[in-house]
Order: sequence, then structure tokens, then C-alpha cells
Amino acid sequence: MSETDGQDLMEENTRVPRLGEIGLENFPPYLMNRIMGRYNAVLRDEMAHLGLTTPKMRTLAVLSVIDGILIRELAIYAVVETSTLSRALDALERDGMVRRVSDKEDSRAVRIHLTEKGRETHEMLWPHLAGVYRQMFKGISDAEQRAFVATLQTILKNVRKHPI
Repeated sequence: MSETDGQDLMEENTRVPRLGEIGLENFPPYLMNRIMGRYNAVLRDEMAHLGLTTPKMRTLAVLSVIDGILIRELAIYAVVETSTLSRALDALERDGMVRRVSDKEDSRAVRIHLTEKGRETHEMLWPHLAGVYRQMFKGISDAEQRAFVATLQTILKNVRKHPI
């Protein structure tokens, strides 16, 4: 958050409660970090078994939906720093899971494509991803899930820096 964003927030609310008043269990950023930390921890063993790290897994997941994406866009969708993504792509390419192709319209730009091996690896991991997803939403109705996702999409629009 920039200084201006913080000032805007202070102007909208004359008194913002302190974290101690809100409590960690009522502070959404804390809850989201804990949830994603558990999500990644639960998947870590299966990812390691497939030779994947979290950045590699996120890369394969994004490419399974949006193949041939530009590297700069892949970094945004995979929520991975560019330097970390670069190392992950080097390893995935070395392992035959992705291939780089120069963009036809901009020779400086590179698109990343999922290979058959990369797709197969993602398909092996998918049942584990889906299982953790089901566990996360156990006891939550379809309507509550849709409302939750809609809220997350609105939050993302409020905080994002990129149009994607």
C-alpha cells in the first residue's frame, strides 16, 4: 500500500482499529496467509515427489489453463517474483515440462508453452490439488462458495497493480 492509499484510508475512517483490537483471527490478510501456508504445506510432499516446488507447480497450473502466455504475464498469474520464475522455468525446461518460444509479434518477448510431459505432471498433481480444495470448502454451501469467490475477486480488483 502506498502512502497515498494509507492517507485515503485514514481520511475515510477517522480511527482505524489496531491489530490487537481486531485480533489475528478477524484479520483477513492473516487468515489468507495461514490458509495458503497450510495449502502449500499439505501439497509439499506430493510436489516434491514429482520434482516440483511451489513456483513450478503454480507455473504448470497456470499453463494448464493459459498455454503460450508471455513470461511477464505468467509471473503475475503464478504470483511469483520474476527472478524466482526464471529459475523455475529453467528447471522446468531442463526437465522437459515447458518450452520457450519467441513471440511472433515481438522478438524480444518469450511465450511459455506446456509440453506433454508438463501436462502429464500437472495431471498427476491435480487430484491432490482438487482434494485440498474440497477439504478447504468442506461444510460450505455452493452459494457461500460463490459469494466468497466473488468477494475475493472484488478484493483482488481493489489491490491489484496489473489489469490481469
